[in-house]
Amino acid sequence: MGIVEHIVVFSVAWWLILFMVLPFGVRNHHESGEEGEDGIEMAAPVKPNIGKKMLITTGITFVVWLCFWAIIEFKLISLG
Repeated sequence: MGIVEHIVVFSVAWWLILFMVLPFGVRNHHESGEEGEDGIEMAAPVKPNIGKKMLITTGITFVVWLCFWAIIEFKLISLG
C-alpha cells in the first residue's frame, strides 16, 4: 500500500474515533446546576475540552493505524 492509502485509512479512523470520544466527560448546564445566560441552551456543554479530545483521538488513531500497518506489512491477513 502506498502513502495515500495510509493517509486515507488514518483520516477515516481519526474521524470515527473522534465521534466516539466526543461524548466522554461532557456535562451540560442543566446537569452542572449552573444558571444559563439569556440565549444559551441548557443542553449545551459547559466545557467540551475539544483540544484535549482531539489529542486523545490522534493517539488512539495512531495505535489503530499501527495495528493496520502491521497486519498489511507482515501479511497477517491475506487480502486476495
